[in-house]
Amino acid sequence: MTITQQRQLAPRIYEMTLSGHLVQEMKKSGQFLHIRVPREDMLLRRPISINHIDREAGTCRIIYRTEGEGTKVFAQLQAGEQLDVLGPLGNGFDLSQIQAGDEVYIIGGGIGIPPLYELSRRILALGAVPIHFLGFASKEVMYYTEEFKALGECRFATDDGSFGVHGNVGNLLLTALAAEGYGDNPPAAVFACGNNGMLKTVDQLFSDHPNAQISLESRMACGIGACYACVCHIADDETGQKSVKVCDQGPIFPVGKVVI
Repeated sequence: MTITQQRQLAPRIYEMTLSGHLVQEMKKSGQFLHIRVPREDMLLRRPISINHIDREAGTCRIIYRTEGEGTKVFAQLQAGEQLDVLGPLGNGFDLSQIQAGDEVYIIGGGIGIPPLYELSRRILALGAVPIHFLGFASKEVMYYTEEFKALGECRFATDDGSFGVHGNVGNLLLTALAAEGYGDNPPAAVFACGNNGMLKTVDQLFSDHPNAQISLESRMACGIGACYACVCHIADDETGQKSVKVCDQGPIFPVGKVVI
């Protein structure tokens, strides 16, 4: 794929726009790309979720944070350069039960937020009502706030209290559920992506919900289910031997399915 644009959104957070025929294969929100680092000494690809899909224009966007040497290489690339991209991979969010008028909770934290933008766009297109619960470390590292506000109601939290509710997104969610009487008026669906701590909170709060889905993050090698480097255990397996692979059987799982 060819890089058509790259811009920095916040400290260490970058948005990259890619073009290529592969975009026509991108049909679900929640899937990811496995991207080869254009440096000979880096053999493993980097899995990065798809943030936005425009099949008509033939482009997609990814948002990533510079963590190690691989993502630092990505941040130095310029428009016109090409990347070796494998994908789209993963199962994506299941929206088959969403109906017009449904209220849907979309919960994200930090670098888990990017795939939720395409998800929210698709929920809105179905006539449903997305409500976003988004958490960041601080106001300084917030991004895509206006883009999400354009799609629906947004509630924000920051760990240091510099914007929105003081605390993590789990605290934000708990406050909202208590104030709005969750038991009397539950959302039709719940979708979440973020760190394990946040996902554990969602998994516990919505354990009995009929349509709550979480997106796991995991280190990967092959990305296609061959190497078993990204397995996680099944929650109801008393033997502790059964597992699923995040790359091809996930990264989206219903709450209660896996051990987080």
